[in-house]
Amino acid sequence: MSGTVTEDLARAASPREGEGKRALITGLRGFTGHYMAQELTAAGYQVYGTVLPGHAPGPNIFTVDLLDRAGLAAVIEEVRPDVVAHLAAIAFVAHTDTDQIYRVNVTGTRNLLETLSKATHKPSCVLLASSANIYGNADVDVIDESIPPSPANDYAVSKLAMEYMARLWMDKLPIVIARPFNYTGVGQGENFLLPKIVSHFRKGARHIELGNLAIARDFSDVRMVANCYRRLLAAAPAGEAFNVCSGRSTSLESLIDMMSDIAGYRIEVHVNPAFVRANDVLTLTGSNAKLAGKIGPIAPPPLAETLRWMYQA
Repeated sequence: MSGTVTEDLARAASPREGEGKRALITGLRGFTGHYMAQELTAAGYQVYGTVLPGHAPGPNIFTVDLLDRAGLAAVIEEVRPDVVAHLAAIAFVAHTDTDQIYRVNVTGTRNLLETLSKATHKPSCVLLASSANIYGNADVDVIDESIPPSPANDYAVSKLAMEYMARLWMDKLPIVIARPFNYTGVGQGENFLLPKIVSHFRKGARHIELGNLAIARDFSDVRMVANCYRRLLAAAPAGEAFNVCSGRSTSLESLIDMMSDIAGYRIEVHVNPAFVRANDVLTLTGSNAKLAGKIGPIAPPPLAETLRWMYQA
């Protein structure tokens, strides 16, 4: 990719794609929502979003809880979205309130789909952000969409339940399911692995406590993920699910090496047993072949480039 990642992705979005169309992003002020809004705006959409009550509203931003069906219906009727990117969710695997995980990820999504199906203006595409965590500890080198789900934690179960629930609405709405593998970037919370590591190096910390050093993940740049989401909304392959990933995995040890090169020093790593989850997925490497076949070539930036962007932010 020539130039910066942001410049390349911005050039890839034709303003004519969304000209005269309205896009609704649930969870607008979440980590991914910010980048999704940039993508859709660059493509010419008029962007609207939802945030939870208690957050400050703004232009084209509505405060509504997806569990509030009446409030949600009022927002949908006012916005009349042409495309919907449903990003609002409990997104942290180790979230301790399991009731909330299921309420938000399953019931909240159902409320959204029911409301959209009854709206006077039907969207041309509704993208639901699921998760590659639904595959669990798949016993294959590379995971494609044909691999049977085998969720290993409540977060993954909630996302798979959301997918099954969404099937009940696929005869009424053009639903597309995205299964992102791990991704990161500027603005992600430090309770996630890569921002935590980057933060330690930025502060010049001499040691860091981590969990299972054996894990390897398929990490992507959040800007690439938002770009793929926007292209899926344009393609609108209703009723299908797509992995969103780089197609390569990186071990925790390699991550530390990359950050050591960027920061110019070595950090001492200590394994904290409290951070090791018994049901952790050990290796996740995805195939993006189906996605590329639908939306065109995918050019994930090198992970080291993403880490440097985060380190220098």
